[in-house]
Amino acid sequence: MSRASEPAVDDVLQTPLQFLKGVGPRKAADFKRAGLVVVEDLLFRFPLRYEDRSRMQPIIALRPGQMAAVAGEVLSCHLQQTRRANFRLFTALVQDASGQIQVVWPNQAFLKDVIRPHQRVVLFGKVELWGSRGLQITDPEFEIVEGATHAEPANADAGAAEPLHTGRIVPVFERTGSVTPNMQRRFVWQALSQLPDDMYDPVPNEILAAQKWPSRRAALQATHFPPNDTPVDALNAFDTPAQRRLVFEDFFVFQTGLALRRHENAQVRKALVPQVNDDIRAAARAVLPFKLTPGQRDALAEIVADMQRAWPMQRLLQGDVGAGKTIVAVLAAIVAMENGFQVAFMAPTEILAEQHYRTVMKWLDGTRYRVRLLTGRVTAGTRKELLPAIARGEINLLIGTHALVQEHVVFKALSLVIIDEQHRFGVVQRGTLAAKGGNPDVLVMTATPIPRTLALTECGDMDVSIIRGLPPGRKPIRTVVKPDSRRDEVYALIRQEVAQGRQAYVIYPLVEESEKVDLRAATAMSEELTHVFPEFRVALLHGRMKGDEKDTVMRAFAAGDLHVLVATSVVEVGVDVPNATVMVVEHAERFGLSQLHQLRGRIGRGSHDSTCVLVYQAPWSDDAHERLKAMASSSDGFVIAEKDLQIRGPGDFFGTRQSGLPQLRTGDLTRDADLLEFAFNEARARVEQGRLGPALEHYVRAVWQRQFGLITVG
Repeated sequence: MSRASEPAVDDVLQTPLQFLKGVGPRKAADFKRAGLVVVEDLLFRFPLRYEDRSRMQPIIALRPGQMAAVAGEVLSCHLQQTRRANFRLFTALVQDASGQIQVVWPNQAFLKDVIRPHQRVVLFGKVELWGSRGLQITDPEFEIVEGATHAEPANADAGAAEPLHTGRIVPVFERTGSVTPNMQRRFVWQALSQLPDDMYDPVPNEILAAQKWPSRRAALQATHFPPNDTPVDALNAFDTPAQRRLVFEDFFVFQTGLALRRHENAQVRKALVPQVNDDIRAAARAVLPFKLTPGQRDALAEIVADMQRAWPMQRLLQGDVGAGKTIVAVLAAIVAMENGFQVAFMAPTEILAEQHYRTVMKWLDGTRYRVRLLTGRVTAGTRKELLPAIARGEINLLIGTHALVQEHVVFKALSLVIIDEQHRFGVVQRGTLAAKGGNPDVLVMTATPIPRTLALTECGDMDVSIIRGLPPGRKPIRTVVKPDSRRDEVYALIRQEVAQGRQAYVIYPLVEESEKVDLRAATAMSEELTHVFPEFRVALLHGRMKGDEKDTVMRAFAAGDLHVLVATSVVEVGVDVPNATVMVVEHAERFGLSQLHQLRGRIGRGSHDSTCVLVYQAPWSDDAHERLKAMASSSDGFVIAEKDLQIRGPGDFFGTRQSGLPQLRTGDLTRDADLLEFAFNEARARVEQGRLGPALEHYVRAVWQRQFGLITVG
């Protein structure tokens, strides 16, 4: 998105929280640590849950263990010393028409200046049985309804026209540093009371009318302080019209920003536009090593159509492990090279770049295309010869790592950039490589299937192609879950497979908090397997080894010189070893679903049956049980990804978030998937059809500038 002058946004919403009455610098600092800076941030932070404190119960009907709301008169109150030093109880005797009950606030001596006899109070708290004293309400929330003293009530609300903490459906907020839920409730009430009736609403009127949603101001009021006839179950499911309308607004503003960036990308003109004719199609068919699947054909058609347009392609190619993304990318590269242009292919690791290089060289052997490899391992002499050749345009396809983005790598006619495992590269690296050409086409690939909802937020300004299914001949992988106590069965499987000439991975986790302990455990596992399988060659591979050491071990395994490779998850994205048919994952309960699926994808790449064994140690959590159950029941990466999103949530789906990706304020990608899809479609249609209108466009640009920053994907 390009910069535009900010519109006049509602001043109240942009008021720094420090200037709300009672906040001050300290609480403002606590709010800021939670990402809340201005009033709008506070109002778009939904309550954690809602409690119905609206139904007053007669004191005579109270029972131990229940949470109850009571209204009555304070008959007497006093501060009581206990046997513990510096620990006192403030107690009050409260009466309604049906009876009396003792109320106790532990260690809150200040209440002697707040609660006085003859006041009418509303209480909400837990009813407990205290021996001979009978029933009491312990540490309740309270509000003084009548007869308040001149001292400001600590838990009551000066200026509030109605009770906030009791006697109603009450929003319960997450504590934020020194800001208690009660304090936040008061601050939210205060902020709402200052909102203008005619505040700007970014959701178009026709959408509000069609969905029967309230206005922005009404929605904020009903979300934080809902009327007492609102179903509490619907509130706690975040399924009321007011809540859904605010979630939609959050999604809609974000998606409109992405749609604007996508639209502006289409206004950019690239320097090199390839064309496709029968000769080029014949050249592509000549190198094709096998018949494309329908999914591969569709993805290739979408990519090539993009390449022939005047504006630069921004496309994400998704496909499960082994779905055949690389051949699709290479065929797209042939289109560019046949037009006399250059292609850059970037992989996240040297070993993966080298694998791509070997694969591509095998496919392009005997053609006139000049393909070269550029990684950190390339010698100075080779680099000295290679760089001028790239600059002269003599190298058609350059495959490498982040070395491709270095300043001294200059292309003559770069028209296509292919980036593998796109989530492993930072935004800046991708942008730097793309900047080496005259706005080249960018194709990013991932073998980590991204759920639809996450793709709409992570890659919403890109077009997405998905290759579903596996190429013909690829056999499904059998996945079994076994407790650590049945390790002998696992070893028997390894021995059986290796005896038949196959190979096995044994994966050990490395968790940051206990990395040294885990590394020792992985080393011990390697030594144990050396004794268990004295007839086999066993090696250890982990992330703390030097690059050359790792490459040596991995190459030996790929060449068949090693039988069993004990490794950490560094092999998650690794070389293709078709002879490996067993994947044993130790402490599988400690891995995420997507990571387990990636690890499983290291096997099943040849013509032999393959088995993945997930070994767990008890006790294991419910989440771990769900993850391993999902792995055993499905081999579809997209099914696995959706389940992973449900279990873990969107915050850390990729393990480490990309730099600059925004956090949405109210929406939940699993709970609110329908609203995200609705917002995506509405935003794209309005931008592409020119129906946005200047006010909404200005508002969206202002929000993106303030909330997300003008990030660029691709």
